[in-house]
Amino acid sequence: MTEPRVQGDPAFVLLRLYEKALPEVYGYLLARCGDRALAEELTSEAFLGAVAACRKENAPVVSTAWLIGVARHKLADHWRRTEREQRGLRLVPDVSVEDPWDERLDALRARQVLASLSVPHRAALTLRYVDGLRVGEVATHLGRTVPATEALLTRAKAAFRRSYQEKEGRDD
Repeated sequence: MTEPRVQGDPAFVLLRLYEKALPEVYGYLLARCGDRALAEELTSEAFLGAVAACRKENAPVVSTAWLIGVARHKLADHWRRTEREQRGLRLVPDVSVEDPWDERLDALRARQVLASLSVPHRAALTLRYVDGLRVGEVATHLGRTVPATEALLTRAKAAFRRSYQEKEGRDD
């Protein structure tokens, strides 16, 4: 009778491949997104996702090509999230024609300032103050924790205030 073979953790196979595949996965992502920080973030997400997939029953065969496929999916997920955020921002209704002139100017300036902010800041401010969601609901929509969302909103409000005041100074 033969002894049953003990199989090692498939994640260790991935670990051995990591050093060889890392530059290729990162290079693949960087060439497509053009942003080093985003490419680094997506590369780490790809490897973490790969580790999780390798630990499942019927784990896939780990190779550099497979890792690049995982990275491709992570990049597509990022683009979908960004598009959803931008689509939500485009749903902001136009200012009513019946608004007094000063309110119209303030609303136009606020929209210009909002459009100039980064996507995360725009999304957080729009969900919280235009759509009127509570912080917990904003966190859910953005896929963040409540404390992280509170910090994001604090930074976004400060950026908005700075930009609004700068724009206001130029218009006077």
